[in-house]
Amino acid sequence: MKRIIVLALCFVFVLTLTSCGKDAVVESNDTGKVTDTEVMSHAEYAAAEIGSDVTVETYIQAKQSWWEGKATFYTQAPDGAYFIYQMPCTKEEFDALTVGTKIRVSGKKSEWSGESEITDATFKTLDGNYVAEAVDVTALLGTDELIVHQNELVHFTGMTVEAKTDTAGNEAAFLFNWDGTGEEGSDLYFDASVNGSKYTFTVESYLCGPDTEVYKAVKDLKIGDVIDLTGYLYWYEGVNPHIIAVTKTAAP
Repeated sequence: MKRIIVLALCFVFVLTLTSCGKDAVVESNDTGKVTDTEVMSHAEYAAAEIGSDVTVETYIQAKQSWWEGKATFYTQAPDGAYFIYQMPCTKEEFDALTVGTKIRVSGKKSEWSGESEITDATFKTLDGNYVAEAVDVTALLGTDELIVHQNELVHFTGMTVEAKTDTAGNEAAFLFNWDGTGEEGSDLYFDASVNGSKYTFTVESYLCGPDTEVYKAVKDLKIGDVIDLTGYLYWYEGVNPHIIAVTKTAAP
């Protein structure tokens, strides 16, 4: 009789959880208690306050780095993208999180110099696969609408390479580090313009190091080149995309 009663109570418990909706995720916390965590849409995440707890389901698009048990990822779902910063995971887990892998991430919504990111995160791998296609946002440069696509994979087309100036006053098509104080293997910074406005782009060396095609392509740029760009719409004191591909369409 006791077993029947227990089974009945368990059945009621499951029905109660199910009635919370399809986005209610049952998890155990450190105390062993069962809690409900609601999975957010990207719109709900965007509306959440900085410092609030967030849970999203998203898909690995690129792996920036792994260091001392923490990893940084560019991720995207069909309704928007997320930058996951220094999420604890083992090297084995990092290697297994291939492009397209679906994960549920719970953490804090944070912001650093305008970049929205999820920090203090934990994750669980789920069934499912999704690889985003880049969307052309060239026409949105300089508009308030651009930030809606923050962290997404995007295209910029018909951009003209402009001169950058280092701390010594020298002009170049790109700089190692933002001020030219770096060296081979450092981040690459370059400026490109469209419709009379200039923007800064970065090849983030943790993501695309000196052996990658994009790193070599940027080092080969000349002032006045017309180029198409693909990258993740990162933010730092304004739009600062992390570029993963460059195609030269016209020479000066």
